[in-house]
Amino acid sequence: MVLLRGLRAVGRRGAYSTAIVLSVVLAGCATRPGPEILAPVAALPGAKTFPIYVATTRERESPSENAFTSNRANGLNFAKFVVSVPPGHKPGDVELPTAPPDLQTSFAVVDQAMLSEADFRNAVAPPSAGRHKKHKIFLFVHGFNNNFQESLFRLAQLQADAQIDGIPVLFSWPSQGRVAAYAADQDAASYSRDYLVSLLTMLTRSPEVSDILVVGHSMGGMLMADALRQLRTERKNQVIARLGRVVLAAPDIAAPTFREQVQTIGPLKPPLLVLVSKDDGALRMSSMLGGGAPRAGALDVTNPIVQEAALKAKVQVVDISQLESRDNLKHDQFVSVAVIYSRLPKNGPYRTAAGTFVFQSDSATLQPAGSVREALAQ
Repeated sequence: MVLLRGLRAVGRRGAYSTAIVLSVVLAGCATRPGPEILAPVAALPGAKTFPIYVATTRERESPSENAFTSNRANGLNFAKFVVSVPPGHKPGDVELPTAPPDLQTSFAVVDQAMLSEADFRNAVAPPSAGRHKKHKIFLFVHGFNNNFQESLFRLAQLQADAQIDGIPVLFSWPSQGRVAAYAADQDAASYSRDYLVSLLTMLTRSPEVSDILVVGHSMGGMLMADALRQLRTERKNQVIARLGRVVLAAPDIAAPTFREQVQTIGPLKPPLLVLVSKDDGALRMSSMLGGGAPRAGALDVTNPIVQEAALKAKVQVVDISQLESRDNLKHDQFVSVAVIYSRLPKNGPYRTAAGTFVFQSDSATLQPAGSVREALAQ
């Protein structure tokens, strides 16, 4: 109950302002990239490109197309996209293309292929050892109000900026891509849980995969936590043990749900990393839509109850509110972590320590929050 009390403390802030509600709604009214921008174009000579593999519970527009809708598929669909990064790419930004794309100024698809499950497995998680050099995987699970194109280019941006030495894999679930569809997105994410469990099982069974970095953002964090919980209750402990770092970035998870998930999942090695900001306006909106329950992604790391709970649960909670945000709701600050990820010391202090921390933007280091200093010193 300690963790639940800490989360409740986050939510005692009075009524939510109309300005926040309107800003969320207006953010969803901008022009969204359509499937036409997935059509391959000739690559720009010398441009950096990334192959991105996709496993999705979205339905294809047609059986012969690599375009995906917000409808639910009756199984996983697989694909591969090769994405070009513009020469003038600004770290942290997603320079979304229009049709036709300008490869000098925006991300663009330069190749794509429909894949069978066997094709996908052989590309990212071959079943037989010794055929390839072992490799890492970077698995990204997008959040609420994202269409397929947005999530694809977001992963391309994260891969370009974080410079992760691994194969990027997108797990895309059928978000409606509409602010007004919050409840429908929750249902769609829950629908996709079993398929994410299947994907994680596939990836971790491969002897060719050495490590898996998992990042679930917002409602994707809820989906990821649900999948971990299911793996634990089904006693698929070997799958969890094969995972590397699991990151929940601004997780849109209600307080009682998060408490129960953490208790069931148990300690991870390295610890489950939760990136939070008590100023996250989108999670305030989510809390209002959820009947007032505070969100795990809005934990206050200065709260002694939260500090005690993180240590007890062996979870690492990091406040990233000092980092730059690219939206007015401070819901995408995890992107700034990706921008400086390649510069982080591999064996820096507290990198894998449980407890509560503040990410210092000026030095790109973690600093213990409050009483956790004394606990770590013992």
